This record gives sequence, C-alpha cells and structure tokens, in this order.
Amino acid sequence: MQTAAPLWKRLVWMAAIWLVSVTALGIVALATRLALRL
Repeated sequence: MQTAAPLWKRLVWMAAIWLVSVTALGIVALATRLALRL
C-alpha cells in the first residue's frame, strides 16, 4: 500500500486544508463586516 497512495492522499489533504482555510477566512470577513455594521 505504499506505491502511489501518498501522492493522492497528499493532494486530497492539501485541497481539504485549502478549502477549510478559505471558508474560515470568508466567515471571519463576514463576521467583521457584521460587527462593523452594528
């Protein structure tokens, strides 16, 4: 099980971390916008 699994696993992990970071940044931006409006 150590042939080509690490590559696609690494790609999947990178994509998942990128999506989580982007969504977190978007949520933080929306929260700051709402806080500044109020």
